[in-house]
Amino acid sequence: MQAPYLLQLFNQHLWLSSEKCIFWEEEAALILSDMHIGKTGHFKQNGIPMPEALFKEDMNRLLYCISEFNPKALLIVGDLLHKKNNEEVAHFLKRKSEFTHIPFHLVKGNHDVLPKHWYTDAGIVLHPEWIYKAPFLFLHDITITGTIPEKHSDAYTITGHIHPGVRLKISGKQHIHLPCFYFGKQHAILPAFSNFTGIAVVKPGKKDKVFAIAKHQIIPVT
Repeated sequence: MQAPYLLQLFNQHLWLSSEKCIFWEEEAALILSDMHIGKTGHFKQNGIPMPEALFKEDMNRLLYCISEFNPKALLIVGDLLHKKNNEEVAHFLKRKSEFTHIPFHLVKGNHDVLPKHWYTDAGIVLHPEWIYKAPFLFLHDITITGTIPEKHSDAYTITGHIHPGVRLKISGKQHIHLPCFYFGKQHAILPAFSNFTGIAVVKPGKKDKVFAIAKHQIIPVT
């Protein structure tokens, strides 16, 4: 597996992992978005058969990342859960109990619809709109949050929500779509951590930086 890719941004060291998360060195924080825990269970409850391996793979990757980076905190930029409480959510909480020394912070996403007390009981610190840790402002999506307060207007925003991806030419007329990290001048978008999501193709500008994720590798695109 490829070692994490170092991106320096505003004098901060961000290690991009091919497991679709970022380790922020200065804060010793593991940053990820759109885990959608319980999504396969939700489909099965609605009569759509889904392989359990999808959820297990995501959980194994999460545990690997925690072990690999040994973070002091997890920062989840929205959509920790898919919608409802189910067996997969219960399994996640059981595994989470092994890491009581690591605080889990969650910026509320559009799929995080359980009552506030559920997150409190689960030991998850819920942030209704955003988390500000200079020089970054973490929020799920600006169209959901609305107006950013003036005191944070100069912060570099890091969001999730859209599951960004890129379209790459591989040979002739053949193309492939891959998830990616996107970094614009004042805004970054994280890939969906879950492998059970679609992607929305982004079109980077000339000065934007995009890093595709393929076969456990980080591939600089622009």
